[in-house]
Formats: sequence, C-alpha cells, structure tokens
Amino acid sequence: MDIYKIKKGLNVRLAGEAAPQLRDVKQAAEYALRPGDFCGITPKVLVKEGESVLVGTPLFVDKATEKVKFVAPVSGIVKSVERGERRKLLSIRIQPDSAQVSKSFDVTGYKTMEANTMKSLLLESGVFGFFRQRPYDVVPSPDVAPKSIFISAFSTMPLAADFNFVVQGQEEDFKEGVAALSRIAKVHVGVSPHQLNTNILPMNTSNVEVACFDGPNPVGNVGVQINRVDPINKGEVVWTLGAEEVLFVGRLMRTGKVDFTRKIAIAGSEVIEPRYAQVTIGHPLSELLEGEVKETNYNLRWINGNPLVGEKAGKGDFLGAHVTEVTVLPEGDDVHELFGWIMPRFHEYSTSRSYFSWLLGKKNYRLDCRVKGGRRHMIMSAEYERVFPMDIYVSYLIKAIITGDIDRQEALGIYEVAPEDFAVAEFICSSKLELQRIVREGLDILRKENS
Repeated sequence: MDIYKIKKGLNVRLAGEAAPQLRDVKQAAEYALRPGDFCGITPKVLVKEGESVLVGTPLFVDKATEKVKFVAPVSGIVKSVERGERRKLLSIRIQPDSAQVSKSFDVTGYKTMEANTMKSLLLESGVFGFFRQRPYDVVPSPDVAPKSIFISAFSTMPLAADFNFVVQGQEEDFKEGVAALSRIAKVHVGVSPHQLNTNILPMNTSNVEVACFDGPNPVGNVGVQINRVDPINKGEVVWTLGAEEVLFVGRLMRTGKVDFTRKIAIAGSEVIEPRYAQVTIGHPLSELLEGEVKETNYNLRWINGNPLVGEKAGKGDFLGAHVTEVTVLPEGDDVHELFGWIMPRFHEYSTSRSYFSWLLGKKNYRLDCRVKGGRRHMIMSAEYERVFPMDIYVSYLIKAIITGDIDRQEALGIYEVAPEDFAVAEFICSSKLELQRIVREGLDILRKENS
C-alpha cells in the first residue's frame, strides 16, 4: 500500500460535529428526485402524474444517450412533475406507499461479469447516474471506457459525515461494490490513516489498489488523490464514485434490488443534538430537521451538504442525491459590528492570525455565513497555492477561466479539477471570489467547446 503525506491544505474546525449516534426518521409524506443533482445531463421525463412506480423504476433519462437512467428512490404514486422557467425540469415528486416494493434486476454471476455486462446492469438499475467523470465533473458517457475508477473512503471537509460510522455493519456491501466496479476498470480506493485497522480492509480483490492519504483538508477529495496516483491527461477519462454510493452497488449485487437509503450527518452549531439519521435520498429537509434545530431570534441557513461545498437550501427543499450531511449555521445577516475589524476577536477564526483567537489553541468555532468584505480585484498573493495540494498553478488557472483562454486552461490542468477542489481556496480568498462557481462555468464552457 502506498502512503501519501500531504502538507498543503487547511482544516476548518467548526462547532456542531455529528456524534456517532443514529436517530430514527419516519417515512416522509413525499420524496423528490432532482435532475439538478446530476451535473451535465439534459433530462427526458418518462413518467406522468398519477402513475405508479416501484423502487428502481426509471423516472427520466439523459437525452444525450437515453442509456443513463435515473430511477425512483421509493415506490408510490408520482405526485407531480415540477418545472421551472422554460419548462426546465426541477423535480419529480413521489407520494410513497406504506409498504415499499422494489423492482428486481438480474445479478446472476455478477462476480464473473464482463465489463459491458456490468455496465449495462448499473445503467438499467439507475446506479450509473451517481458516477462522475473527470474531466468536466459530470455524469459520464457509458460509451467511453474509463482508464480507472477512483473512490475516496473518507472526507476531511468541516462537519462531514464520518464514513467509519456510516459503513458500520455494511463493510461487506462496500467490498462487494468495489469488487463489482473492478469488473469495469481498475479501482483505486483512498483511505485515511484512521481506516487502516477497520473492517473495510483488506480488499483481497484483483484490479483494486488501496492507497493511504494523510494530511489536512482537502486530502479526502478524490481529485487530490487522482492527482497523486494517476493524473489525467487530455483525452483520458476517469470515473469517480462516492464511498456511500459504493454501498448502493454492493446492495444491488447482494439482493438484486436498489436501495438508496444512507446514513447522513445532521450537523452544525444550530442543531440541538448533532447526530446521524438513516434516510432515503429525496427526503424533505423540513421533515428531516423538524425538532432538531434550535429556536432562535436570528436567521439560520440550511445547507444541503457541508458548509464549504453544500447548496443553500430552503424549507421546501429535498435531500440531494449526493449529499452525505445536512448542516445548519447562523446566517449572520443580523450582525452589525462597530469597529469589528480592529477588535481582538477571540472567538472568530482567521487563517492569517489577524485575530487573537489563535492564542487559544485548537478549538471549534461557531461561524456564521457572512462574507466579511466586499468583492475586489483578484490579489496575486499565492494564498491559493498555500492550501491547494494539487500540482497546479491555481491562481493562473482561475485567471485563464475568467478570461476564457481555453488553450491556457488546458495547459494549466483544468481536466483534472472539479469545483469542490477549490472549496478551501475560496474559503480563504481575500478577493471574495466565488471560485467554485467560476470553475463550474469554465468546465461547462470547455465541455461545450470540445463536444
């Protein structure tokens, strides 16, 4: 096993980390599958309102190929097909049955399946839609074979779910999922030093390699691991899959049915008792957080995901397809500080020791969602490079994306990155640039130009 020690990065310690306890969650009144969770597709709806569906029934497909199916996470009646401007599909909502019924898939002989047969099974079952590909960080094309598949079995993002707790009791499903993926391409699994003596190892499967990564955030990002183990060159394709979604593959192989339940962390300083909940994707956030959030006289922000890469959510939103945690933080729009910039700020966080809080040692901070400064010109201070562990000139890449210089983007390594890789750099950015949005737009334009 190779061990990679990475020095660049930043661990942001926030209050409200989920305790390793699991609480019960009742079945919701409705569930929703959102095409927006699956980047890079144009959905074509296959169902109508009032139609009955099973777990695993296709709800929509990607128009580009119509091979990539996105299936119902629960069985029940299609309650509504929600559309927005220009009839853009926003979600398909399902009213669940009291007793869940799943569609069955033929997994006979999955341990000896050829690559194309395994891929067809994943496409038919809807699990394929959870894959992402580099370059572009989109749902991959099933017609292009990947040179490898990468899985990161841990996350170092603030308030992220602990996969060691999530996978408890499901270690064999994880191993079966990895083994099934190895039928398609070589699989690289990244683990942390804390996972070396856990039950997810060893993996005695051919065509699977395990590497250990040690260092600060974002060492758990699959992009960092790809950059160190097997960098992507122009013309090459790598698939990635979340560790929690590998469990979907393992359950499919074991039972012949899809099961999209997952343990997610309910975290944040404004959660009464941060802990885990076992829910199905598409669960309404309002029901998930009912009775879990502190009653306050100030505004709160619900985040579908973790604080650095999650999506701002409202009470009418649903749990995202890739989400492994839901966090609640103070919004901070009611805070007005007189001479705040000159105060010692013992309870505020700073990466540059501008506040005196660094004198208090390591502690968890209760941060709000304020930007704390206005947008300004990009400052070339090498601050991004200080926390960006990939072998990329990140400041110059961002400038190339902003100016639309595609040739320079390619030369600077845009094919290797995804928006989440820039989360820490965005957090410390003195210019207050939305780096993740800039990278996402750059990748979309580059994909369009190369199509």
